[in-house]
Amino acid sequence: MPTPEKQVEIDSLAASLGRAKLAVLTDYRGLKVSDLQAFRSTLRPMNAEFRVAKNTLTRIAAEKAGITGLDAVLDGPLAIVLAYDDIVAPAKAVTDFVRTSRILTVKTGLLDGRMIPASDIDALGNLPSREVLLATLLGLMNSPMQRTVSVLSGPARSVAYLINARAQQLEPTAAAAD
Repeated sequence: MPTPEKQVEIDSLAASLGRAKLAVLTDYRGLKVSDLQAFRSTLRPMNAEFRVAKNTLTRIAAEKAGITGLDAVLDGPLAIVLAYDDIVAPAKAVTDFVRTSRILTVKTGLLDGRMIPASDIDALGNLPSREVLLATLLGLMNSPMQRTVSVLSGPARSVAYLINARAQQLEPTAAAAD
């Protein structure tokens, strides 16, 4: 039976895991506290957090949240990045921090309660931002409309070119008649 302090930590972690859209389990062994604080401050504006957690408490909290299959990765020091809103920006922050620190390693991830491999976290981190994806989607939706307008205005443009060409043909004869 866990102590009351540990039970509070389990409940908090279970609530966080249940609420998080993305959870990235990492091994932070060898990182300085100042590096961890800088990483936490990077995640804070993204509505994400970086929590150090004990493996046993994490296992119990995951079971309480309905998440299974974490036993294989719960060894050694464990820290969890929890993203509550957008999943791409925190995944990008984790990927960038892994690349720059060369110490932090990603063990696995949880996307909406399902386990995903570390390579998928890297793939999420390499996606363009939400704004870029929306702009691309808008461009794709706008392209067929522009082509339709171009095709429909083609005959009218051809008639205008035909009238203009005929007017230019008649100008020299009109000038010669004067």
